[in-house]
Amino acid sequence: MPFLQAAILALIPVVAASLLGSTVTFPQIPTWYAGLVKPPFNPPNWLFAPVWTTLFAMMAFSVFRVLRLPKGMPGRRGALAAYHVQLLLNVLWSCAFFGLQSPAAGIVVILALLAMIVVTIARFRSLDRVSANLFWPYFAWVSFATLLNVSIWWLNR
Repeated sequence: MPFLQAAILALIPVVAASLLGSTVTFPQIPTWYAGLVKPPFNPPNWLFAPVWTTLFAMMAFSVFRVLRLPKGMPGRRGALAAYHVQLLLNVLWSCAFFGLQSPAAGIVVILALLAMIVVTIARFRSLDRVSANLFWPYFAWVSFATLLNVSIWWLNR
């Protein structure tokens, strides 16, 4: 795939996911989210935007590398499918947790998201080790977000 085409195809889904997630999330931060009891390890609100921007950029670069592999390469199509499913689950988590104002629904979605991140890493690893390794910080952050989500649910039930 040509460089520019791969770059555009790598960027559009992460930008769309970021915008959709932000649209659901931002209005809830000063209202519903501010009123929740949070654990002492809850990061400050200003930290989330730079972390997510970095993680989305790493995802885009990772998928860019996979898109540049030969189209008929075994496993490429399945890896890209896993990637897009986990990206959809990322957006659905924002909709569940913030949009529905439901930490419980957030837990269900974030557990599926964690599983799909692992599947994506495994599928990318067979194609390009660098692409797979770019997902480990994302996995770590979503693992932390899972702990945070469960803690918020527990403290506010």
